[in-house]
Amino acid sequence: MKPSKLTPMLWTENIEETIKFYTEKLKFICGDKNDEWNWAGIYNGDVEIMIAKPNEHTPFEKPNFTGSFYFRVENADELWNELKDKVKIAYEIENFEWDMREFAIYDNNGYMLQFGQDLKK
Repeated sequence: MKPSKLTPMLWTENIEETIKFYTEKLKFICGDKNDEWNWAGIYNGDVEIMIAKPNEHTPFEKPNFTGSFYFRVENADELWNELKDKVKIAYEIENFEWDMREFAIYDNNGYMLQFGQDLKK
């Protein structure tokens, strides 16, 4: 097997609120939406995310994910300055010994989103 792409599917009870978070705060575009399926597809550049309300047969109490979603960006400071007063912060921007400048926030569902800039470039 040789996968060609990974597109996360974020479960949420409120698709509209989630679309609004990603489009207004992170400049994603809602490319596809199907109210009957309780599903939407959003994108920003080459990054795609699907958003869905879990099916009735799927156990779902609240959004949870035991990891984070890591976005590589070109200018972490610029993005940090745009977001820091508008979102819930997981950790503030800093340089790490692995030559990344990064910070993390939480989306409206509580999923952690990390943003990192390669300092070697």
